[in-house]
Amino acid sequence: MKIIIVGGVAGGASLATRLRRLSETDEIIIFEKTNYVSFANCGLPYYIGDVITDKRELTLQTPASFKNRFNIDCRVNHEVIKIYPEQKKIKVKNLKTNEEFLESYDKLVLSTGAKPIYPKFTAYLDKRIFTLRNVEDTFKIKEYIEANQVSSCLVVGGGFIGLEMVENLVNLDLNVTLAQGDNQVMLPLDREMATFLNDELTKHHINLLLNHMVNDIVSGGDKLLVSFKDKPSKSFDMVILAIGVIPDTSLAKDINIDLGIKGAIKVDSNFMTSIKDIYAVGDSIEINNYVSNNQTLISLAGPATKQARVLANILNNINDSYHGGNATSILKLFDLTIATTGLNEKELKRNNLEYSKIYLSPSNHASYYPNSEPLHIKVLFSKDYTILGAQIVGGNGTDKRIDLLSFAIKNKVKGYQLKDLDLAYSPCYSSSKDPINLIGMMLSNLKDNLLKQCFYDDLSNLDDSKAILLDVRTQKEYLTNPTKHSINIPLDELRESVSLLSKDKKIYIICHSGVRSYNAYRILSNLGYDCYNFSGGYIFYQAFSKLD
Repeated sequence: MKIIIVGGVAGGASLATRLRRLSETDEIIIFEKTNYVSFANCGLPYYIGDVITDKRELTLQTPASFKNRFNIDCRVNHEVIKIYPEQKKIKVKNLKTNEEFLESYDKLVLSTGAKPIYPKFTAYLDKRIFTLRNVEDTFKIKEYIEANQVSSCLVVGGGFIGLEMVENLVNLDLNVTLAQGDNQVMLPLDREMATFLNDELTKHHINLLLNHMVNDIVSGGDKLLVSFKDKPSKSFDMVILAIGVIPDTSLAKDINIDLGIKGAIKVDSNFMTSIKDIYAVGDSIEINNYVSNNQTLISLAGPATKQARVLANILNNINDSYHGGNATSILKLFDLTIATTGLNEKELKRNNLEYSKIYLSPSNHASYYPNSEPLHIKVLFSKDYTILGAQIVGGNGTDKRIDLLSFAIKNKVKGYQLKDLDLAYSPCYSSSKDPINLIGMMLSNLKDNLLKQCFYDDLSNLDDSKAILLDVRTQKEYLTNPTKHSINIPLDELRESVSLLSKDKKIYIICHSGVRSYNAYRILSNLGYDCYNFSGGYIFYQAFSKLD
């Protein structure tokens, strides 16, 4: 069987090598239009910022290594420009020689990925405006900074690439501005979670411009003049566009393959397109989100490589299937780690799914062991306590917690069952009650009616005649960062001062992180008070207040 793969990065390269491991007789050809194959897409910003210093580390394989180790014919600088399904042939252009030729196939796999969104600004051909999608883009940015006296850079877009570029440009001592058209960075997060990123960016002297939509970029002599919608214009030495990506599916569109969201390729459960013997994997296809059960786009290397493995198995008559994904992702931003899995509140509302939520900020390991850091966690769950999504912004250990939550979502674990997980414990790595166990305990308390919660919106219009906001932090904490319209009774003094509280009023209880207020809740609830614990404590009270 002759299998041609269009695109040789995550999906295409993984598919080719898996195919070879399953069969020594198949003829496998990869056509990749750039000069590099199987490159480390996610590592590109770190080469620019001198975290990765050897450019050879960016390429995992070469055409020669593909041939020597896997007997795969990998041709870089070769662009597939036309597909002839009736003849089962493709037209290929050698970008070095401009030669065009036809190549036949038995099976054709499109792994063309996604391409950057590139608005047609007045100066869009200016050599000082860049996008970052491949190795060539990386070298252009790096070489331009090194060859020119660049002091200021505008990054447009606060997603994965934009935030990674901001960090790495700061590593080069550039004056960096980040412009985001929305009211928050990192859209997979909900807004209150994104405020932790705003603080981190400000701490590292990033000029953060939220609600700044770029209208145009004009060449202005030594500087690029950037105009924003309803905002003053600003000048920069260079601009990096990281607005987002869309599926690169022009080949599929040209032969009327069925397309879906944003022009992504529709595939069946075997990754076959609407045309027989033409398959597709990776960023160019739409897949099922197994939380919402709706089609979605997930432009990440992990899903692409998993899809490639399943397709290779199917093409070799091995019973396998791909069930979709839940968009588990992670990002480093200076001293923070940001991770998400499943759906956020915006997506749950958009899909008309009922949900509730909890917030907590436990330490990543035992607080008495040096250098513990908080993990700010938000968990979204259904009426039956099935986890629908989670977001974590914190320090070391964020990754393993989000992976456990992703596993729980995939396997429809009830959230309260997490309290029973037997997890590895040492004070260097965790606590005897791991943050994952704490999530389970909180949900178990909700399920067993041992806890009632309140949130920031519940406090916005409190009627003093009917409710009390009780802050149980120490007096020093309270005076340093007071909560509005509240009274302060420290937890350790609550039993002696309980007569100050009226049973005729609802009592909303807050502390720093939600732990002391929960203890106060249990005291007052056992004494017959109608009370509610503020989920997440003052940490999240402050996060929400920044959105007002």
